[in-house]
Amino acid sequence: MPAYFEQIEIGQVVSLGAVAVDEQALNAFITTFAPGWHSDEGAPDAMVYALWARLDGQASRDWPQTKRLAVDALRWARNPPHGELLRGRMTILGKDPVGDAKGIVIAQHDLLDEGGRLVFSCLTRSLFACQPG
Repeated sequence: MPAYFEQIEIGQVVSLGAVAVDEQALNAFITTFAPGWHSDEGAPDAMVYALWARLDGQASRDWPQTKRLAVDALRWARNPPHGELLRGRMTILGKDPVGDAKGIVIAQHDLLDEGGRLVFSCLTRSLFACQPG
C-alpha cells in the first residue's frame, strides 16, 4: 500500500491477507455470540465481519490512515465453513482531498473464499495523511 494519500490510485487493489475459519474459534464464537446457530451452517455473519475487521486492522496498521470514518453497504454472500481460507482485498473507488494535510479514500473491501467466491463486502471511507513537506 502506498504510504500517503496522493500516492493512492483509483482502481488500485490491495491485498489484506488471508485468514482461515478456525473450528475452535467458530465454536467459541457461536457459544458466546450466536447461541442457537449451528456450526454446520458455517460462520455466522458477525464472525465473518470480525474476520474481515481483523484482516483490515492488521493490513492497515502501518498505513498513514488516521481515521476510519465509515463502514457502509455491508453485504454477506455466504457463511464459510470451518477450515475455509478467506482472502481479503481492498479496491480504491475514489479519493477526495481535504485541505493540504489529508484526504478521504473510498474503498470496497471484499472477503473471498478459496474458490474466489464473494463471502462478504463493504464500503469504507477513511482519512489518509498527505506526504509531509
